[in-house]
Order: sequence, then structure tokens, then C-alpha cells
Amino acid sequence: MTASAATRIRSAAFLDWMDDWYGRLPSCSLREEILAREPQGVAVMVVDLLVGFCSEGALASPRVGALGPKAASFLRDAWAAGVRHVLLASDAHAPDSPEFRSYPPHCLRGTREAEVISELQELPFFEWAVHLEKGSLSVGHEPALAAWQERHPEVRTFVIIGDCTDLCVYHTAMHLRLQANTRGRDVDVYVPADLVDTYDLPVAAAAGLGAMPHDGDLMHRLFLYHLALNGVRVVRSVMP
Repeated sequence: MTASAATRIRSAAFLDWMDDWYGRLPSCSLREEILAREPQGVAVMVVDLLVGFCSEGALASPRVGALGPKAASFLRDAWAAGVRHVLLASDAHAPDSPEFRSYPPHCLRGTREAEVISELQELPFFEWAVHLEKGSLSVGHEPALAAWQERHPEVRTFVIIGDCTDLCVYHTAMHLRLQANTRGRDVDVYVPADLVDTYDLPVAAAAGLGAMPHDGDLMHRLFLYHLALNGVRVVRSVMP
């Protein structure tokens, strides 16, 4: 038996376990659990729900685009429950962004791809959302987020929605979780599995593009698992 075959056999039990774990994820109540600290202590971080990832451009994905109506519905519920901190962490790249060495050019600052999707722009409270432009996978590297946190020390709960589960959502959630650990702060970071997703690029399609393949279902579950492993509260969904 080759080493790679042995690895597949050894990993099979874990993958089966992870599928079972994912299937048993609990839902939670927005009002009874997340808002237990009062609405003013909660922020919703919307990550990269942009035209360039949802409907147009080299990195647009129908899986990600399908998040739009669900995200808008959740934000309406959160606003109705009294949440007033809505943060929009959004790619806004320069034309010479080093990130384009890894991914095709996308979401150039000032272009349509960098615009927030219409489902969110149509929300009646959209103008009160805080826009945080970012030039990498993690908004945690942007001074604007740190400045916002300094102005709002009362926020001890973050709910992260958007895309991609294994890229910008993962790095954002891990930044907030590790930042809280470093500072010794009592902070909860929630990621609802039904309000995040990632793209899918099968092996055959990737070969035709000269790109690296990306199994959307596997990466979605694996990175949710890794978030949970590190103390992020991964839930099936958030009920009103």
C-alpha cells in the first residue's frame, strides 16, 4: 500500500466523523442567546457580499450569490431585534494588488465588482452600515477595524456572515477569536453555517483553466470545523 493510499484510509474515519458533526450542528436563537448581552454589545460582520463574488467577474460563484437573500433576511431580523452595529468588510483592491498573484484580478476599488450586492443595498438601514475596505483576505489587517473596535468596547459578540468560508470569513473569524484570546477579553464569535459559503471548482474544470481545484463542500465543512476547533461558535443557523 502506498503512503497516499494509507493516508486516504486513515482520513476516511475523520471525514465521516466531520460529516456527522456538520449534520448535528445546532441552531441558536438570536434573541435568547446572541442578544443575551443586549443588542448594543452585538455586531454583524458582513464579509465580501459583493457583485464581484456573487454575480459578475472572474471569481463570481452561484453558491456565494445564493447567500444574498438569506443574508438580507438575517440582517432585517437583527435590526428588528435592536442590533445597530453592521460592518461591511469588503474587498477594494488596487490594480497592482499582490493578491492578484494568487487570484485573478477582482473587486478593483471603484468598480462595479467592488459594490455591495443589491439585496443589502436595498435594506432600509443600509446607509447606517459601517464600510471597512480591505486589501487582503483579512479585514483584521486594516487599521479601520481596530479604530472601530476602540470606539466600541461594548461590542463583545460578533456574528460573521458572507464569503468565502475558507478564505475571508475564516481569516476574519480567526482574527477576532485570536485577538480576544490575546487580550484576555470575553468575546463570542459566531459563524452560522447557512450564512457563509465558498466557491466550487472541480478538478477537471480547474485543469482546463490552469488553476488549482477547490472542492466547495469539503472546504466549507473543513474550515467550519477548524473554526469550531479554535473556539468560534459554529451553528447551523440563527433563528429570530
